[in-house]
Amino acid sequence: MKQNTLKLSKPVNLTRRKVTNSVMISLCVIAGVITILPLLYIFFYTTKSGISSLNPDFFTQLPKPVGETGGGMANAITGSLILIGIGGLIGIPVGVLSGIYISEYSGNITSTVVKFITDILSGVPSIVIGIFAYGIIVLPMQRFSALAGGFALGILMIPTVTKVTEEMLRLIPQSLREASLALGVSRWKTTLRIVLTTASSGIVTGILLATARAAGETAPLLFTSFGNSFWQTNIDEPMAALPLQIFAYAISPYEDWHRQAWAGAFVLIFLVFTVNLLVRYVTRKKY
Repeated sequence: MKQNTLKLSKPVNLTRRKVTNSVMISLCVIAGVITILPLLYIFFYTTKSGISSLNPDFFTQLPKPVGETGGGMANAITGSLILIGIGGLIGIPVGVLSGIYISEYSGNITSTVVKFITDILSGVPSIVIGIFAYGIIVLPMQRFSALAGGFALGILMIPTVTKVTEEMLRLIPQSLREASLALGVSRWKTTLRIVLTTASSGIVTGILLATARAAGETAPLLFTSFGNSFWQTNIDEPMAALPLQIFAYAISPYEDWHRQAWAGAFVLIFLVFTVNLLVRYVTRKKY
């Protein structure tokens, strides 16, 4: 009787496991689809609303005065690139070096404090970062500037770059470090030339995520770069940015400005999407 019971229970358990496995896989697939659907909807709706408003003037002309139709956002596109560049010069080196320190030199109180502060900084609202930049740069300079805007964006980039760098470096096998050290290579050279190079693909992805977040931020720029309706390349003066221009046009009562706001939103999303695809392709082939 015991043998018969055991023989019968095996198919039952196997069937139950298969059913459970199928159910869990189905739930994971559904969760993945739910995660992707909002992004697809945003991309589709923005494309439908904005692509019809794109024309050469949008990329080459300045905004028209209030009440006039036409014009473009050439100054805002250029301003966004400058602000992101300034933010990258501040946030990327600090974030990468912080991630290296937390990963490779963990176990001391300093790295623990740095990691704790990074975790806190990642949860700080962007508008608070803007107020912080306003207090330490705008007020002493007594004017808005692209430098203040880039500084705020750089601070926003630091937590993401730091966390991704730390996680990517922790994925590198310890045996790779030990092999390099056994050959007489110093620790800092091992970290920079072996560990960092191996993890560079993931780190680049993290940098792109941070850049994408910074590119779409509006709140910090309201307190820092402020915006400008004219050509401006001097980082010591107020400067236009695509998110600021989209915000100003979206809240206006003019239909033509609403049309251009959708076009600006489409350009912003398309640029971020394209850069992510290109860099992922290049890093996959290289590494």
